[in-house]
Amino acid sequence: MSEWLENHMLPCFYKQTFGLDCPGCGMQRAIIALFKGDFTQSFEHYPPLLTLIILFVFSTVHILFDLKNGASIIKWIFIIASSSIFINFVYKLIFVNDICCATGLGS
Repeated sequence: MSEWLENHMLPCFYKQTFGLDCPGCGMQRAIIALFKGDFTQSFEHYPPLLTLIILFVFSTVHILFDLKNGASIIKWIFIIASSSIFINFVYKLIFVNDICCATGLGS
């Protein structure tokens, strides 16, 4: 399955248009690495994936079992997930794109 996913990855419109990573760049590669069982590589490709998985799983559990403080917990997990996406995006803008541009490597 992971081989099929690797051969059918969608190109990033934002990266093709502007030449910079979007807030979701790396998620496809991270999911493929996760399917392969390589958690370290998955985290290196897209660190916010872990918080997004936790958000999805906890939201599903809350819908199924109607947890007492579930909505409040989901709100905080969402804030953490959104913050990790933003921090990852800014990190890539500052460090990854600058390194590629300075060395002439390109993305």
